[in-house]
Amino acid sequence: MNKRITIYDLAKTLKVSPGTVSRSLNNHPSISDKTKQRVIAKANELGYKINKFASNLSSQKSNTIGVIVPKLNSNFMSTILAGIEKVVNEAGYSLIISQSLESMEKEKINSMTLFNSGVDAILVSLAYDTTDYEHFTPFIKHKIPLIFLDRVPNLPECLTLIIDNYLAGFEATEHLIEQGCKNILYIGGNQNRNVYLERFKGYRAALKKHGLDYSFDELLETDLDPRNIDEVITYIKNHPTPIDGLFVASDSFAAHCIKELKKVSFKIPEDIKVVGFNNDPISELISPSLTTINYPGYEMGVLAGQSVINQLKGNIDMQATNAISLRHELIIRESSTIK
Repeated sequence: MNKRITIYDLAKTLKVSPGTVSRSLNNHPSISDKTKQRVIAKANELGYKINKFASNLSSQKSNTIGVIVPKLNSNFMSTILAGIEKVVNEAGYSLIISQSLESMEKEKINSMTLFNSGVDAILVSLAYDTTDYEHFTPFIKHKIPLIFLDRVPNLPECLTLIIDNYLAGFEATEHLIEQGCKNILYIGGNQNRNVYLERFKGYRAALKKHGLDYSFDELLETDLDPRNIDEVITYIKNHPTPIDGLFVASDSFAAHCIKELKKVSFKIPEDIKVVGFNNDPISELISPSLTTINYPGYEMGVLAGQSVINQLKGNIDMQATNAISLRHELIIRESSTIK
């Protein structure tokens, strides 16, 4: 087992005092930014971890697993976390949970904090705007298990847990077509994120299969923030060809679409049929109830927890597996069908 890097090792390598290293790592104002950056860069290179778990020094294990999610106020993410927590707690591990707040910069800070905290593994669902994955390199370099779920990058060294977003997008769109929709608008998030891009590709494939034309006017890329719903409603109202179907990549945003469309005299599903995504509780509470894709968040969390525990215990080598795909299900409700 490799020797744990200490502050004294860093000080010797950098030819500075241990106090300078300590203050640099703790962002002390007395240390210049240039020195801080130099110390942090060397710490990352050598795999230094801040020791907050002295009782486990002999085993070099903290019995903690880090998790980074985009937002904690998401029902989908809370179900994933519940599944993870159940499994890892039963195995004797604790979770350190952080949120990126949909910011790559915040995600970078969180990942380094977790690395320096000495977590034994890390589970990540990427922020909305993440385009650079260099901040995960220390985990890969030091063979710390790193698993991505839902929003994932294409990194061959890491396991990903996903659903078949392409097929889910296809099935959601085909359902709308089968209900008579001819001009379907896809409302999704950042196309740099795998989940939104793959759902969009499935949407386009369904249109093509059924001989429906596609134009770029039928993709509305948004941040899926309900505070911006007015822009979406205006887009729908002013579309040159009347929209008769919506495939929305979020149940919450789909519910807000239904609510606001009804305010401006659209009838759901008579005028516009709507399909959401995730099967959040709001999909059954909104009127009419929302047709959606069931995304098994809790099951994904359980599988993520099992995968990381098995890696930590050496029971399985996940390097041989690039991706695990869970089953989804189209749940048909009132928003897309006329009785």
